[in-house]
Amino acid sequence: MNHPSYHLKPDWVKTIRDTAPQAEKQGMLHPDQLKLIYEQGWFKFLVPEVYSGLQLALPDMVRLEESLAWANGSLGWVVTLCSGAGWFGGFLSADIAHELLNNPHLCLAGSGASTGTATITDGGYIINGTWKYASGVHHATHITANCIIKNGEEPVLNDDGTELILPFIFDRKDVEILPAWKYIGMMATGSDAYEVKDLFVNANRCFKIDPEFAVVNEPLYQYPFLQLAEATLAANISGLAVHFLDLCKPIFEEKQLGKRLSIAQKEIIKQLLTKLTEQLHHAREVFYHAVDASWQGELTGDNFHLNEVSTSSRKLAKTARECVDQLYPYCGLHAANPDTEISQVWRDLHTASQHSLLTFSLA
Repeated sequence: MNHPSYHLKPDWVKTIRDTAPQAEKQGMLHPDQLKLIYEQGWFKFLVPEVYSGLQLALPDMVRLEESLAWANGSLGWVVTLCSGAGWFGGFLSADIAHELLNNPHLCLAGSGASTGTATITDGGYIINGTWKYASGVHHATHITANCIIKNGEEPVLNDDGTELILPFIFDRKDVEILPAWKYIGMMATGSDAYEVKDLFVNANRCFKIDPEFAVVNEPLYQYPFLQLAEATLAANISGLAVHFLDLCKPIFEEKQLGKRLSIAQKEIIKQLLTKLTEQLHHAREVFYHAVDASWQGELTGDNFHLNEVSTSSRKLAKTARECVDQLYPYCGLHAANPDTEISQVWRDLHTASQHSLLTFSLA
């Protein structure tokens, strides 16, 4: 199982980590980090090739996202969420997709919550709503949002009687950002809220996330959104955990040379780090086996492995949290100092892992 560093050039990692403290203070990614993202096209991981995107195979993208999260949690998270929104390019009508997605500085931020309304009107919709947790919104060229569809004052219903909810894409200039991200970790994601008031959008700004409605006929846009989201979030948490364990190594080596711990205590922390490193890497192996198999199944028409992606994503996230928390007490006050790298990683992991998608095991 390759270490996440395998997929990144050392100078990329240096740029990302050297600018991370300033990014935290600014509450958004650093300009040097953004320059690197644009140069490498990382916001376009899932944008269709026909719109100048990378259209990466899922296994390649997930590995890169784990590597970026290992380099820095906030950067990895913003790339993951914003490139994930780029996947919607496979479902947008071709006319609007060509217009919006060819931007070399393309960045799509947004929210999956259905906290807005879209009222049907001539030629389109009138949008109103407020949405939370839009990672990368300060760098966004466009913003997506889920809305409850209304006809007049009444919601439009699906055949089963539930409210019809559809996603939309807005221009950044039409959205007001609301300061709202005040959490202990992932501080440079700038995951603030945003608001739209009485905004008219054309009907082509609405789309459906469903393989049947994919406009780009490629396997990537047939892969289920749920497992795509589960895998990409789990990879971020994994990358953070690997980074934490990497940082434990020199701390524990220094303790081996000191006189404060007994020989037995030194052996305990040495063996613990070895054991937990093996546990984490085993969970990563199981996870990537499931991701790879599910992608191969997508190519061959066999979706047997999708449930394995869901299960192994949750197992990896749980293992990552548990490994980090077992090691944390042995890292001393250095790990509790907010100015240290290991503290940043700990804060980022415990903020990212609060995402509800991977909280509960499957029944």
